[in-house]
Amino acid sequence: GGVYTITKGLWQKFKGARVFNTLLDETTILGLAQGLANLGMLPIPEIQYLAYYHNACDQLRGEAASLQFFSNDQFRNPMVIRMAGLGYQKGFGGHFHNDNSMAALRDIPGLTIACPSRGDDAAMMLRTLMALSVVDGRVSVFLEPIALYMTKDLYEPGDGLWQTSYPAPDQAIAIGEPRLYEPENTDLLIISYGNGMPMSLRVARQLEEERGIKSRVMDLRWLQPLNDAAIAEHGRACERILIVDEGRKSAGVGE
Repeated sequence: GGVYTITKGLWQKFKGARVFNTLLDETTILGLAQGLANLGMLPIPEIQYLAYYHNACDQLRGEAASLQFFSNDQFRNPMVIRMAGLGYQKGFGGHFHNDNSMAALRDIPGLTIACPSRGDDAAMMLRTLMALSVVDGRVSVFLEPIALYMTKDLYEPGDGLWQTSYPAPDQAIAIGEPRLYEPENTDLLIISYGNGMPMSLRVARQLEEERGIKSRVMDLRWLQPLNDAAIAEHGRACERILIVDEGRKSAGVGE
């Protein structure tokens, strides 16, 4: 089921046909996925950590994500690449596991990047990416915040407010569509994604309780392409903007 048991039980159910293990080698994983996609399948390969994607960057940048363009749509290799990443906990993994450079992904032409912050969004966004692969031959990355895998609470221990119901099978989320919390508030717009969302919502509550500042909070959800129109619309509607980005200051999502 992987390091965090996210796919627990799938191998036992589909072993040898639809689910199988690979060598722990990122270049092999993405190269194999590209070959399977060329044969008409829809692979969902897993890169164990975003930090290790850099070992196989060219398989995605120079091959998978560009084949459809370079061949003038004669060939497609659709795939949805699952990558666990972003900050986890103090002392975890050293620099080997924590080089979470999203810039290396965001400048790849045609690549779609999804980053859910809650369970229901994760299910619906994954469905959207798979549909894009089937219909358009899209290559995409599903970026999974490790710290949120087991997160249940939001404001207080035991409140269970970060748990969600599993969405019906016919529900999905349009690409680029953000999630808004308290959209009627106009004092401050807080923009974030992934791990930043629970923190931003806690800060928004604290600001209102302590200073009377009412915040509108936007979960980007899609890191590439960014919904510039939605950001501008809600930015104009609020007096101030706060961007909460755990990535690098230069060439990051926040920039």
